[in-house]
Amino acid sequence: MVKQDLIDQSPVRIFDAAAGGALKAGQLGLITAKKGLGKTSVLVQFGIDALLYDKHLVHVSFDQHSSNVIAWYDSILSEICKKKNISDYTELTDSIIRDRTILNFNQESFTLPKVVNTIKSLKEGGIKVSAVIVDGLALHSVTAGDLKAVADFARQEGIFVWFSDTNESASLAETVPEELAGFFATVAHIAARKEGVYLTVLKADGKELDSASVRLDAKTLLMAKEK
Repeated sequence: MVKQDLIDQSPVRIFDAAAGGALKAGQLGLITAKKGLGKTSVLVQFGIDALLYDKHLVHVSFDQHSSNVIAWYDSILSEICKKKNISDYTELTDSIIRDRTILNFNQESFTLPKVVNTIKSLKEGGIKVSAVIVDGLALHSVTAGDLKAVADFARQEGIFVWFSDTNESASLAETVPEELAGFFATVAHIAARKEGVYLTVLKADGKELDSASVRLDAKTLLMAKEK
């Protein structure tokens, strides 16, 4: 019941409500922001949500060591458990993260198709991957062929993939190059306002949105309801 409570109260439910639904199996999503505003935190929240559904998650990081990624998961899980008043969450955390695989790559020498091949190798080794996080993608260096390889694989395997990219623009047209835009079903941008930091959904399930936003808690960076 504790895990179900965590699913029901997951910060991702707030995002799903703003976006009109969750990222579906076979779809690609993108979170953008300038450096240091919370992209990794948001991706980790999506990752934890997938793990709560007993999906095997692969978290690919292009710009952080595994120890840093692990620390993010520990921190976010701790904050979520505090909100549910779960004092002894070590066993629960262990049961959640056992289905997580962390991979570190250097994007200068490791392309997205190679990431796909690595995940295929995991499958051949008996690991059924259901969700993928790709953090620290340099979208400006990605080709349409690169993303097509991921999109085709996601559809074939029925997995969803979240990406992040450093980009200060809040405009959908400026955030994603035209030749890549069609690959992303959902795009959201994090930006600071005078009233706080917000994650604005620019596109969801393939459709552009006008003004759907989610507040990020100033202290924890968890997606939160408006006060």
